[in-house]
Amino acid sequence: MNDIRLAIAPIGWTNDDLPELGGNIPFEQCVSEMALAGFKGSEVGNKYPKDPEVLNKALKLRGLTICNAWFSSFLSTKPLKDVEKDFIAHRDFLYAVGARVIGAAEQGNSIQGKPLPVFDAKPTFTQDQWKRVTEGLNRLGQLAREKGMQLTYHHHMGTAIQTAEEIDTLMKMTEPGLCDLLYDTGHLVFSGEDHLAILDTWAGRIKHVHLKDVRSDVLSRAKREKWSFLQAVKAGAFTVPGDGSVDFKPVFDRLKKSGYKGWWVVEAEQDPALANPLEYAMKARSYIREKAGI
Repeated sequence: MNDIRLAIAPIGWTNDDLPELGGNIPFEQCVSEMALAGFKGSEVGNKYPKDPEVLNKALKLRGLTICNAWFSSFLSTKPLKDVEKDFIAHRDFLYAVGARVIGAAEQGNSIQGKPLPVFDAKPTFTQDQWKRVTEGLNRLGQLAREKGMQLTYHHHMGTAIQTAEEIDTLMKMTEPGLCDLLYDTGHLVFSGEDHLAILDTWAGRIKHVHLKDVRSDVLSRAKREKWSFLQAVKAGAFTVPGDGSVDFKPVFDRLKKSGYKGWWVVEAEQDPALANPLEYAMKARSYIREKAGI
């Protein structure tokens, strides 16, 4: 049980993709409430100090550490050397603030932030793009390994790596240890995938976990009314574990049985004006303690 550590993402306090959600909440409130709710780790948000020394001091005061941060790769649309340069800067910052995991997601043709129906307008890769993206990810994984870090890939709604089939292709075309999987329950359930089947298939390559619940009634409306991804987020499609339609007990049990070591990160992008971040962080922490014994 000591191999699993609990973190929470700042997206419940301030949303990077929708700055109007939580725009008034300062960084200090966010990390203080994370600690108060009983978490030991955090991912990085847009209000976090960019100076590692300043950030580390603020985190140390609260008993927190950084566990990961999102990296937008553009391997399908930009020269590899440009992506490498951005990745190295991102890697070195994360290393300086204590993280040993980097979560990448290909954004070259993503619609996740565009006003397009997230299902109907979903992008796909050509064979050449698959080759460029997976070879590029293997290269980024080598750069991560230089610092003793692990590259994980974050499958995401509105991107070309979203479905079970696409995740399978990614895993088969990348090298274990260089590019492994960031397993996100919310994005799998939202996409209509069997999240437990994917966990069972790729358990040995899951190196980071996002625990995100889904409100099935909001998801049904999003599909029926052809919402964009951000429309669904604003309407409350996601919530913390224990507050939506997903039964996390099998997820927790299978992750532990697989010998998973690393972070479980509560991540639920919600409007903090409607879902008090501290209240929901505490709800998630209590649920994980009850269902996982952690």
